[in-house]
Amino acid sequence: MTEVLFYHLQNMSLENVLPPLLEKSLERGWRVVVQSTSQERTEALDAHLWTYRDDSFLPHATSRAGDPAEQPIVLAVEEGNPNRANVRFLVDSAPVPADAESYERLVLVFNGDDADSLAAARGAWAHCKSRGFDVTYWQTDERGRWQRRD
Repeated sequence: MTEVLFYHLQNMSLENVLPPLLEKSLERGWRVVVQSTSQERTEALDAHLWTYRDDSFLPHATSRAGDPAEQPIVLAVEEGNPNRANVRFLVDSAPVPADAESYERLVLVFNGDDADSLAAARGAWAHCKSRGFDVTYWQTDERGRWQRRD
């Protein structure tokens, strides 16, 4: 069964949160697709993942690259699974894909400080629950560590 994790960002940016989550995915041996809602955002994330930290490297490419099937992380705007990913990250209110059940895990990262993003996340939550997915909600504690909330 597909597990769906909702990560609620408050007073933090996707650029700070996404790289460590991607690193953890790779440590588990997973392949990843990160879906955003615009090519500009995908290109900005691509540039950021090359430079976010001097002592780290996240192997990735955009879906427009000549070899997305070979990449452990693919950044995309469109649906589809170009690298046979186990995990799909949905950012910037990207929609739950039609083939959601083909992933082990979906991770929806949403901005809790933005009313539209919050409304989209609530709609996605209801949609995922109605499809029978195992849905969990995550928020940071006072020390900035992710905690599961009920």
